[in-house]
Amino acid sequence: MERPKVYVTRRLFPEVVQRLAQECRVKAWESDLPVPRPTLLQEARDCDGLLTLITERVDAELLEACPRLRVVSNMAVGYDNIDIPEATRRGILVGHTPRVLTKTTADFAWALLMAAARLVVRGDRDVRAGRWRTWEPMGWLGQDVHGATLGIVGLGQIGLEMAKRATGFDMRVLYYDVIRRSTEEEARYRLEFVPTLEALLPRCDFVSIHTPLTPQTYHLIGAPQLRLMKPTAILVNTSRGKVVDQKALYEALRDGFIWAAALDVTEEEPISPDDPLLTLPNCIITPHIASASFATRRAMANLAVDNLLAGLKGEPMPACVNPEAVQYRRPGG
Repeated sequence: MERPKVYVTRRLFPEVVQRLAQECRVKAWESDLPVPRPTLLQEARDCDGLLTLITERVDAELLEACPRLRVVSNMAVGYDNIDIPEATRRGILVGHTPRVLTKTTADFAWALLMAAARLVVRGDRDVRAGRWRTWEPMGWLGQDVHGATLGIVGLGQIGLEMAKRATGFDMRVLYYDVIRRSTEEEARYRLEFVPTLEALLPRCDFVSIHTPLTPQTYHLIGAPQLRLMKPTAILVNTSRGKVVDQKALYEALRDGFIWAAALDVTEEEPISPDDPLLTLPNCIITPHIASASFATRRAMANLAVDNLLAGLKGEPMPACVNPEAVQYRRPGG
């Protein structure tokens, strides 16, 4: 029996791709840059499976071009790059990689919070530029983290890990989510639920966003929400760039409605070198690297392979977004 054919849309750890190649015919886009759309459409057309990243748009056009496709395995927790209803309708299973990056992402979100609060990046730039003249009692003043109030928008697993880190700094932790945690969890992690975003924002010294991108969360943080925050507040975003209205954020930072922001994600990635956010000294922007540790990225790649192999064999996938797609599969698919 012929082995299934799969296409991997980016250069990955060689040992992970080799594990996939033991059971499948594998072709990969061997570059650090995203596969061009025409190339993806061409290479995927006769594939049984795809291993994708968030940079690949898996939409009706792509799915229509791939009549043999049975599994799409996305190497990410989020899957807003994939048309899930369309994939389900076609009987195509979609996998993702939750849990394995939770702590690593929370570590990085916390690092951004600390860096923005204590002017770590700005201080480093000033030293390199020769602007450090002496110890200044009024120089490079930041915001205290210990004892402050952290507001978490979206208390999933990463948000919960962020809350755990905050308790070590004696912070008060508030959260807003469409789903409330149990009273037992709230007591255990010293969490206070706030029923609306508008009630949460004015109370917080730091706001950390951990919500997925959906039609409901697009530009969840815009000009009205930023105007509700304290002028000393800091916004941290490690979720998806489009959750924040980037133009409104620029204006809020420029005009002093909030004190600083630290972003690992932007509305367009990579952000344009001409984007006005890059002109602001009170905004830190990193290149979507919250999950970028050796161990975590390797674990994500391995889970993506596990999902792909299981789906192709007709076995339960370790992390499937749409298991109901099985009922729509064609006979023999």
